[in-house]
Amino acid sequence: MDSIGLILVVIGILLLIIEVVEPGFFLAIPGGVLLVLGIIGLAYPALLTTIWTPVIVALVVTPLMVFSLKFYQRLSPPTKPTTTMSSSLKGRTGRVLKTIQPEQIKGKIRIENQIWSATADTVIEEGKKVEVIEGRGVHLLVKEVEE
Repeated sequence: MDSIGLILVVIGILLLIIEVVEPGFFLAIPGGVLLVLGIIGLAYPALLTTIWTPVIVALVVTPLMVFSLKFYQRLSPPTKPTTTMSSSLKGRTGRVLKTIQPEQIKGKIRIENQIWSATADTVIEEGKKVEVIEGRGVHLLVKEVEE
């Protein structure tokens, strides 16, 4: 029966090491539970085969779970996804990635890290700097800006 406790301790330690090396797998909870059960199994081997084992597991899992969740919330706080509406880009500048033609939305521009379809009143070649005049749904009306 001592070997079961030792096996549980070894598996628990391995899971905790994996969690430290690669955080995010949530192996801290099962690793912690196996480690505690292994220690109990080494100290009181007969206790692992009684009706008290599920109670012990519940008493170990609950605080470990709360601690793990709080730790991961601090490590990576939840943030709302960012979305950009074309109308909010008025006045912003960007670069032409694909030549812009009048009356077509095949032209492409980059504003910061986003790529938008664009149109203009005149032809604007690749590499030119443009300013957004207006957002029109999923594309932008732009004009060339002198550098």
